[in-house]
Amino acid sequence: MRFLAILLPFFASATLAAQAPSTPADSARHALNRLGYGPTPGQVDAVAREGVLRWVDRQLATQDLRDPALARREAAVAVLHTPMADMVAMHIDQTTKALKAQAQGGDSAMIRQLQMDMRQQAQSGTRDLRTLNGELQAVTLVRAATSERQLGEVLADFWTNHFNVLITKGFDRAYFADYLEHTIREHALGRFEDLLVATAMSPAMLFYLDNVQSVADNTSVAALPSRAGQRPQAVRAGQIGRGRVLTPQRNRPGIDPAVAEQIRQRQPRGLNENYARELMELHTLGVDGGYTQDDVVDVARILTGWTIDRRGDHRFQFQSAAHDRGEKVVLGRTFPAGHSMDEGRALLAMLASHPATMHHISAKLCARFVADVPPDGCIDDAVRAWQRTDGQILEVVRAIVHSQDFWATANVQAKVKSPLEFVVSAVRAVGGTPDATPRLAQQLQRLGQPLFQQSTPNGYPETQDAWVNSGALLARMNFAVALASGRMPGVQVQLDRVVPLTANQDALLDEVDRAILGGMMSQRTRETIRTEIRDLRDPRVARAMAIGLAIGGPEFQRQ
Repeated sequence: MRFLAILLPFFASATLAAQAPSTPADSARHALNRLGYGPTPGQVDAVAREGVLRWVDRQLATQDLRDPALARREAAVAVLHTPMADMVAMHIDQTTKALKAQAQGGDSAMIRQLQMDMRQQAQSGTRDLRTLNGELQAVTLVRAATSERQLGEVLADFWTNHFNVLITKGFDRAYFADYLEHTIREHALGRFEDLLVATAMSPAMLFYLDNVQSVADNTSVAALPSRAGQRPQAVRAGQIGRGRVLTPQRNRPGIDPAVAEQIRQRQPRGLNENYARELMELHTLGVDGGYTQDDVVDVARILTGWTIDRRGDHRFQFQSAAHDRGEKVVLGRTFPAGHSMDEGRALLAMLASHPATMHHISAKLCARFVADVPPDGCIDDAVRAWQRTDGQILEVVRAIVHSQDFWATANVQAKVKSPLEFVVSAVRAVGGTPDATPRLAQQLQRLGQPLFQQSTPNGYPETQDAWVNSGALLARMNFAVALASGRMPGVQVQLDRVVPLTANQDALLDEVDRAILGGMMSQRTRETIRTEIRDLRDPRVARAMAIGLAIGGPEFQRQ
């Protein structure tokens, strides 16, 4: 396509001239792009008529926002109503079958039977983990694209990324839906301390960052049964060393290899510092938060015994026998010997209210809502709101929106959309409605940001450098053209709601500029689109192509 050869070099290096919101419509578009996933057809004018700050206040008063259409769609999504215990049972069943096949040397007949069983489940409508987690991806995009609670959806994504958990890691396939619904989304708009505690006690986080394997060195803990149905035995002091546990029975003849593997994976491993380190470096204080390796070790000791009830409902369990009851010191504060789960709660409260945490989280929120390099003034405003309200997330966001930096000329159109933001904003711009399948979510895989599949604990990056390269921009262009042409699986578009049909191509470009780009179309983009549609005689084809190229162009990528 000639358009790509002309536009991509410009696209990769383009820096649009900053322009302060000068009209109510400009302010509305800026607010919709930053506090939501962009405007739907006609929404800019509607918000401008209502008053931008009134719209912002309604978004902040999330309990007053009703969304019956979305609620009806959510009611039909099975994964939102499937108990975690059922998800766990599915995972154990699938894992056991896979391990049996592996134990038989990868027997082809066993593997074929396993694949056949999965296909039959899919054809019969029986839900399995893969289907349910596909539904979770699908409903996440439905919510982002259609919800009236746009700020709530943006914050849910922010915290999902901040407290990142990889959905494809072992039991997290079964834990993740519950994590998203009842840990992240239920606390995304409340107090930060409550959210932090909820993540610390979540089976998904405990498993992802290995705290389920963390026990006090040289302590006595309850071992898992060595064969199905056997009562747990006590592990003698000294059996557990740093990083390993002796389980001589696990390879006894006659034990099902799948069961033996499950037991091996469940055994405590000694002190594990993974969660303690990420808790301070990523979740609270930040990498420059002033903690030491000794602090990491003592935080890990405080959190020994915070685990999952793997023989029961797979919910949080405090295992007293695995807890280190010695004295610890974290950030200069002494945690006296002899305490139990209470010291873990005290630790989380201390971290949640620490000045370094306030600064770190406020800076990340300012980076999300204002600029990749968060302005000091924005951070200061957010920290003051945090201190005043004891970490009420919505009040911190309110302070950011009311800061001068949010509306400053230098920060308008200064951020590049992530793949998720691009896909959802594009769907909203064309009046699109995602369906209940994961087909639209699969496009995020092609664009480099598959939902819930960032393997490292730091989540997906927020900055432009991570997303702007020629390959990524070409993929975005292809997505945009397919979307506007009605050829994108998983979503229906309504171009008649966006731009009226006309054979006058100059009028068409004017309408595309107004409706899609808010009047920000550069002369170079305009001429390039004109060149691409010049020979298209069908007004519908020309309209779809013009809209697709505008969405794939540089102006739409910025927010």
